[in-house]
Amino acid sequence: MNNWIDISVPLRNGMVAWPGDAPFEITPMLEIAKDDQCNLSQISTSAHIGTHMDAPRHYLAGAVGIEAMPIAASIGRARVIEIQDPEAIRTPELEPHRLAKGERVLFKTRNSAHCWKTDRFQEQYVYIPPMTARYLAERGVQTVGVDYLSVGGFQMGGLENGGAETHRILLQAGIWIIEGLNLEHVEAGAYELICLPLRIIGGDGAPARAVLRKLVL
Repeated sequence: MNNWIDISVPLRNGMVAWPGDAPFEITPMLEIAKDDQCNLSQISTSAHIGTHMDAPRHYLAGAVGIEAMPIAASIGRARVIEIQDPEAIRTPELEPHRLAKGERVLFKTRNSAHCWKTDRFQEQYVYIPPMTARYLAERGVQTVGVDYLSVGGFQMGGLENGGAETHRILLQAGIWIIEGLNLEHVEAGAYELICLPLRIIGGDGAPARAVLRKLVL
């Protein structure tokens, strides 16, 4: 019985990308329909497109790349926590969940139901503020996943909301980051997670395929 839930965002031409990042482009180089022997395509994209993982190297000088990610960071038991706050993932909403050291935590927010419905970048999405990032670091969680393109907020009108700081706090604490999940059809609860990024030497991040399977407790 197939009870895996795919929480990845499909990669395709025209999909949403972070402002300024290289868009995803798949271009046919050979086509059977044009009497070539096979279909062969070329892919060009940002390392942080769609569902992807961030490496410490993304925001920390001299840090390790995505190839150094321990397999245990993104394979194993994970908890999906549904966030009600429409603006940010704040510490008071997390405290009742009693996050434990080594946990893999995926946050389901309004992003999953709204942000992925359009190919236009959404500047206002639910994110992790620096204060919450410090709380997650203090709790010693192993992996954090969010349901839009960044754990941190987007800088609007010249106002910095801590996007870069959130990344640095999490990565300095040894927390691995999964971004770009779609949790619209996932209920809160305990799951088995498999999320593997491409093993790119020196990569600051890499696209990933992520799936969940409900755990029966």
